[in-house]
Amino acid sequence: MSRSAELFERAKDVFPGGVNSPVRAFRAVGGTPFFVARAAGCRLTDADGRTYVDYVCSWGPLILGHAPAAVLDAVRQAAERGWTYGAPCEVEVELGEAVRHRMPALEMMRFVNSGTEATMAAVRLARAATGRELILKFEGCYHGHADGFLVRAGSGVATLGLPDSPGVPAGIAGLTMTAPFNDAPAVEAVFRSHGDRIAAVIVEPFVGNAGFIPPVPEFHPALRRLCDRHGALLIFDEVMTGFRVAAGGAQERLGIRPDLTTLGKIIGGGFPVGAYGGRADLMRQIAPEGPVYQAGTLSGNPVAMAAGLATLRETARAGFYEALERRTARLVAGIGDAARRRGIPVTLGHAGSMWGVYFTPGPVRTYADAKGADTALFARWHGAALARGVYLPPSAFEAAFISNAHTDADLDFTVTQLDAALDEARAR
Repeated sequence: MSRSAELFERAKDVFPGGVNSPVRAFRAVGGTPFFVARAAGCRLTDADGRTYVDYVCSWGPLILGHAPAAVLDAVRQAAERGWTYGAPCEVEVELGEAVRHRMPALEMMRFVNSGTEATMAAVRLARAATGRELILKFEGCYHGHADGFLVRAGSGVATLGLPDSPGVPAGIAGLTMTAPFNDAPAVEAVFRSHGDRIAAVIVEPFVGNAGFIPPVPEFHPALRRLCDRHGALLIFDEVMTGFRVAAGGAQERLGIRPDLTTLGKIIGGGFPVGAYGGRADLMRQIAPEGPVYQAGTLSGNPVAMAAGLATLRETARAGFYEALERRTARLVAGIGDAARRRGIPVTLGHAGSMWGVYFTPGPVRTYADAKGADTALFARWHGAALARGVYLPPSAFEAAFISNAHTDADLDFTVTQLDAALDEARAR
């Protein structure tokens, strides 16, 4: 028995499914998950000494790769000064200013400890500010595991084939309406029926939790117009896209200014962190300045803040995002060429360093389209790729990422191995 298999058996005795987050269990792709012993650059090394080129990047935040020197130095220095205070510190102000500089729509913000916390708080604020209760989200989009978001959700909910989650009261689920992503007429129809009761529309501007689905050009402008017309707030969930698809996130890339934004992942450099923010008149309703309560003992954690600030500073270097996008395009093109040479239907896409692949002729514009992809072929491809030293997301319904640590040589290796893995996956 391998060391990873041994650890997995032990883990199943203490954790549900042997993991602390469902998609890590490899249920969608089969096999035993590997357990990481260490990581550096763009590579993970498992408990058995096998090394993989990593395209999960901890689900997005590691845009600089694993343990980059600048972030590691910042973390060491911060930890030497103490790693939690329960009181304000200078670095949280510096990171807040850096985030606002990159995303001017966040006129004020609040740091929290996860993306789920951020989206929960943003929706609470939207309901308080509008005096309304209904929320509109999109099929296949995932906004964390709060009760109201587990309605036709993506990420692990899609991976495991769970339409909703038991334990969510019908009364709470009933406050969340859904529409297909990229379908502006469907959204308009919802507003015609319920516009005076909708507090907010929350959206992943580029869907990353049902695979990778880019928006059609007219979709987000339509959301902005409908929210303005009906007095609802527009919330961009940029937990995944923030500082990934562009220096200023999806809102910069798309030219849309949301009322509220949720962030996570990169702004902690991979440490547990999140944030929500937006218009100052809205954020001033948050306690202690206003009546909307939200708190967190570890919010603004000095080590996470230092890691996030170091990450943003590194990504601010001239040409950083342009180079990363070129590498992503090169990788995606290589995968597409390999599939088409074999006559395998494929749809690929990317924005910045976020990318995805579906084994279907496409186009993939909605969650329903994504569910039509060949997930069995993806599972076999994933296993064959892993055996060749390439780690892809262990689900056909998750986006992938590259980091600044991925070199041209790493991309050449990856394309070669994924090409061979497709042969094996198709043969099996």
